[in-house]
Order: sequence, then structure tokens, then C-alpha cells
Amino acid sequence: MTQPPHVGPWKTLWRRLRRNRQAVAGLAIVLTLAAVAVLHPWIAPYDPAQVDVRHILEPPSVRHWFGTDELGRDVFSRLVYGAPISLLVGFVAVGISVGIGTVLGCTAGYYGGWWDSLVMRFVDLMQSIPTFFLILSAIAFLKPSIWLIMVIIGATGWMGVCRLVRAEVLSLKGREFVLAARVQGAGDLRILFFHLLPNALVPVLVSATLGIAGAILVESSLSFLGLGVQPPQPSWGNMLAQARDNLASGWWVTVFPGMAIFLTVLGYNLLGEGLRDALDPKIND
Repeated sequence: MTQPPHVGPWKTLWRRLRRNRQAVAGLAIVLTLAAVAVLHPWIAPYDPAQVDVRHILEPPSVRHWFGTDELGRDVFSRLVYGAPISLLVGFVAVGISVGIGTVLGCTAGYYGGWWDSLVMRFVDLMQSIPTFFLILSAIAFLKPSIWLIMVIIGATGWMGVCRLVRAEVLSLKGREFVLAARVQGAGDLRILFFHLLPNALVPVLVSATLGIAGAILVESSLSFLGLGVQPPQPSWGNMLAQARDNLASGWWVTVFPGMAIFLTVLGYNLLGEGLRDALDPKIND
């Protein structure tokens, strides 16, 4: 009797993911934004910093697809050049938070005892402080920059990942494959990073996807307040801030940056929820 061909885990994930129309829509948005971020020098028809006083606050037209702002700069070009900044903030900040949360969660769940208690009390302390105000306090003492924003967002957003990884490690460390590795002489670091961590990455992947959307929202909020990306470098948040005084005379200068933020956050949220469903064994049994 012919055995059915083996289906790899990535093919299984993709098969489950593509059944979810919302997840596919989110993936399409994410891939489109990634393409715009990579190809932005060739997509933007104008220099995003080019001032043209002859075309101030022009409505959308064939010449300027999304209109112009209060300095005559092309809104579409500025949106396109803002895409890599927003996505870079999301990926770097989440990378930092996932790194911190994974290491602390793994070690806390594996070693337990006083180290577990110390880590979890620190998590409780961090979660009791409003993250946005903590970021504002840190920025108040330092010069605002895009790299500072990424580090601060990442350093204040690791608590959820830490809890998820700790819970997974606690449920896995008593399994037979861990005991077998210990009997074969594997050390703690090998067991942690070669046996436990790969099996605990499912919730981390979902959390990271959703965390990118949150980091982009935080960066946009900080840039809107003038504490994030500084002009003339365009970002979606500071584009909204600069457009506040022109709401009545130029709706397009606020609508299009707002839509860019909305679609980006929506895309990552849809993809994250789709990954959560695709990786949940209770749903896919």
C-alpha cells in the first residue's frame, strides 16, 4: 500500500492560512507594504522634501495622486518614503522585545525558584506602568531619534512575550524529549535553546506579528506629538501632525496618512489572528 507523501510543517501552515480569507487579506496588505518599503525610491514620483510654493494644498489630481501639503510637497511621495521608516520601527522594536522576552521567559520557566519569582515580579512592575508614559518620560531626558524610539518601544514591550514563553517552557520541560536529552548529557543551554525554545516559538510568532502593528501605532503617536521622527524626514505620524492646521482646507493631507496607518495595523492584525488560528491544534484537529 502506497504511503501518503509527507507534508512539511510550513506547507501545512500555508494550507491552513490560505483557508482564512481575512488572513490572506492581511498577508496581501503586509506584502504590498513591504514591496513599497523596498522599492520606494522607484515608486515615488517626486522628491518627498521638494518644496513647491506654486502648488500648495492642491487636491488629488493626475499630477499629484494624493494632492500636496502646506509646502507644496507631494503627499503620495511622502507616504511612500514614510513606509520603510514605519516598518523598520515595527520590525526592530519587536525584534528587541522578542529577544528580551524570550530569554527571560525561557530561563524563568526552566530554572524556576527565586529567578522565576524575580522575573515575574519585574514583569508585574513593568506592566503596572503605562507604557506610553514610560516612553514619554525616557524621551524627555534624551534627544528624540528614530533609533531611540525603536529601542525604547522594544525595551518596554517584552512582558507579554516573556509570559507566553515561560508558560510554554513550563509545560514542555517535563516532556520525554527533554528528559531524554538530559540523560544523553545535554547541558542546560542546549536543552533551552535547541529543544525547548524551538517548540515554544508558536505563540512568539503570533505575538511578534501583532506586536509590529502596536509598535507602528506607538511610533506614529510619538511622531504626531513631535517626539518621534523629526522633520523634514517623512513619517506617517509627523505628516498627520503637520496637517493639523489644514483640516478644513485640505482633507487629503490627513486622510491618506491616516489610511496608511490604518491599513498597516489592520494588515498585521489580520495576519496575526490568522496565524493564531492556523497554529492552534484545537481548531485544526
